Amino acid sequence: MEDKTNIRLTAAEMSSLWAQFINDTLAVCVNTYFLEKVEDEEVRPIIESTLNVAKSNISVMSEIFKKEKFPIPVGFSDEDVHHQASRLFSDTFVLMYLRQMSILAMAASGAALGLVTRSDVVTFHKKVLKEGVNLQDRTRELMLKQGTYIRPPYISIPDKVDFVEKQQFLAGFFGDKRALTSVEITHLFINVQTNSIGKVLMMGFAQTAKNEEVKQFLLRGKKIAQKHIELFSKTLTRNDIPAPMSWDSAVTDSTSNVFSDKLVMFHVSAMIAAGIGNYGMAMAASPRRDIGLKYASLIPEISLYAEDGANIMIKHGWMEEPPQADDHEKLAKS
Repeated sequence: MEDKTNIRLTAAEMSSLWAQFINDTLAVCVNTYFLEKVEDEEVRPIIESTLNVAKSNISVMSEIFKKEKFPIPVGFSDEDVHHQASRLFSDTFVLMYLRQMSILAMAASGAALGLVTRSDVVTFHKKVLKEGVNLQDRTRELMLKQGTYIRPPYISIPDKVDFVEKQQFLAGFFGDKRALTSVEITHLFINVQTNSIGKVLMMGFAQTAKNEEVKQFLLRGKKIAQKHIELFSKTLTRNDIPAPMSWDSAVTDSTSNVFSDKLVMFHVSAMIAAGIGNYGMAMAASPRRDIGLKYASLIPEISLYAEDGANIMIKHGWMEEPPQADDHEKLAKS
């Protein structure tokens, strides 16, 4: 029988495996630290499972890379986490963080499955998706049990099916504004939550960062996240929709260095990229002009912030290059 894995990796397969490998090495560092500091015995097995899944993924991908003579990415290692550092985040926040990571994992593996072709790579990403769903289920169930899960807002069920009849449905700057649609509410809610998680992470990372430039970058990010939380929350509350709570108390007063500045910068940069994607989807799904413009006005701000982060990483030699196409023009001149 033909070996269907004896086929070159496509650019999509290279990029998805490369990115997954980097993210899983980060997950090993972060969850190893969480496991050493966790106090809640209900949270512990979820961290253990997440850690084991990341290690298993790294093993599978390493075999694929070796088979293809593809350079194994450096990613992150024990050098990027200080296991003896003091406890930095509460167990409640760790649970919320893992839930958010499961959402990102499901999105990334779902996108990859729409692009990859080779059977072993398809099988791998199916496994990643399945594990992401499992982590989402376990974190949600425990948060519901512990009373820490925040449901999206409730609205009344429509009486009948309606169709838009007037251009006023799109209005948002002058005259009466229509009520928010369920889709607009959902995106506003999600973006409050993701910014709240990002704010807590940057608060903790800023307290423990060693490099002053990194520390100032994180403090700037915390302010941006707070500004966006307030903007989205006001939009909800002005429409008599409750905004989700924040987790400012989730960070301890520890200042001992936990993660390397390299890991911190990569982690924050990855979350910024996810945030830009969220804003793009929210803008496309928000017909009311004032809401769409709100997202459009915020994207340049966080894009510039992301660029400044990339410059810091390049300056310190922390940015690992993804696979690139051959530069045939450069090769011809060599």
